[in-house]
Amino acid sequence: MPQTLSTSDMVTPGSLSPPPTEPTDGEHARQPLLDGVPSSASLDTLIQQLVPTADYYPEKAYIFTFLLSSRLFIEPRELLARVCHLCIEQQQLDKPVLDKARVRKFGPKLLQLLAEWTETFPRDFQEESTIGHLKDVVGRIAPCDEGEGRCGHALEQPIPAGGGACLPQILAVGRRVSRPEQPLSAPLQAYRKRVHQLLQALHQKLAALGQRPESLLGADKPISYRTKPPASIHRELLDICSDPYTLAQQLTHVELERLQHIGPEEFVQAFVNKDPLASTKPCFTEKTNNLEAYVKWFNRLCYLVATEICMPAKKKQRAQVIEFFIDVARECFNIGNFNSLMAIISGMNMSPVSRLKKTWAKVKTAKFFILEHQMDPTGNFCNYRTALRGAAHRSLTAHSSREKIVIPFFSLLIKDIYFLNEGCANRLPNGHVNFEKFLELAKQVGEFIRWKQVECPFEQDPSITHYLHTAPIFSEDGLYLASYESESPENQTEKERWKSLRSSILGKT
Repeated sequence: MPQTLSTSDMVTPGSLSPPPTEPTDGEHARQPLLDGVPSSASLDTLIQQLVPTADYYPEKAYIFTFLLSSRLFIEPRELLARVCHLCIEQQQLDKPVLDKARVRKFGPKLLQLLAEWTETFPRDFQEESTIGHLKDVVGRIAPCDEGEGRCGHALEQPIPAGGGACLPQILAVGRRVSRPEQPLSAPLQAYRKRVHQLLQALHQKLAALGQRPESLLGADKPISYRTKPPASIHRELLDICSDPYTLAQQLTHVELERLQHIGPEEFVQAFVNKDPLASTKPCFTEKTNNLEAYVKWFNRLCYLVATEICMPAKKKQRAQVIEFFIDVARECFNIGNFNSLMAIISGMNMSPVSRLKKTWAKVKTAKFFILEHQMDPTGNFCNYRTALRGAAHRSLTAHSSREKIVIPFFSLLIKDIYFLNEGCANRLPNGHVNFEKFLELAKQVGEFIRWKQVECPFEQDPSITHYLHTAPIFSEDGLYLASYESESPENQTEKERWKSLRSSILGKT
């Protein structure tokens, strides 16, 4: 049935060793976490773990996990401000005399952290104040120039602190960083180049996020047939594409295009409640728009399959359409496109389709039953999960881009994350953040992020994808009416519903 919604190199959480301390005046030694793995800790301790030093850089798994989950407790712009403050304090960047050797080692590590942050969570930098913090920190933290008495002196002037940034300003800052007015040492030139690359990449990501393709918008409100249109104006899918493998490829193209727009933070934002210990409400500017649009695409594909089956007037043609979609579903399974596979099966199992007994009598159903078995919900989708693990293993050992494709049944992934969220508290009774829960959440989301970044190896056919996105579909009532017109009602309940639908849709009695 249709569903409703009630980093790139992510590694499994491993040994996260605590950062070494850099004792300075007024700085307290960091408290090591249990066995090096933060199963739980205060928010302040977790933030401290995120901040690099001259001799320490946090594990990738830790960075991704904390940046993913921290938004439940602190706004991204506030987190960035805290990180910047800790950097300035720990490296004593506000002192008149600096440890140039240490800061020269520290600068690249901070840039690496900011690069991972902006790469994986670019939406965190959509707010002007966050861009302000970013500009401030890259202006303050720079390798010490041999001829300068302070670190970053040449950067402080061209990069203003504070908010008020927009995308053109981000690029402008990057250009000023990369083209200074005075000759600089090689380390500072390299630093400026990395800053420029970071800001330019962020600009490109934010620009891409603001330009959703029309295909992502067109399916949100599909045109609905009220009844069967005249054959002279109706185009069927088989007229556009009669090859099951080609259609499976184009469905995969659509799936991967839509997946690219889902940010990892949307999985957290889908089920959040306000943290009782937080002073402010979590700031979710984008909310879950792309995630919800993807669920709508699944529903649309279900209804499109059912519409294409119920549309033909003759049962022989309807049987041909059913067999065609069975073959498409099988090809989707072979490709690793489980979301389209489940949408097709769900469409064929909708009541207006499943009741067409005379039509199904003409269908060779052996292949369909095998696919149904693979996606059987029994045992919490045990068969599907086994197939998904196989596809995931194939993806890790792939020698071609086609073997890398893994598109999970999305609604079940959402359900898994939902129950993980509901089954474990965000905080422990002592107020500590339950980081062990978020390690598991990051493991699931990180795997999905790796899958969605696979480049589609199939060339797009615009005529097919346009049809998939824009072809009119029956509403639920329209499907029932078309089904009753194809094969007459069999019992009194169906007869009464048919009469009601004819009256409400066609104006007939």
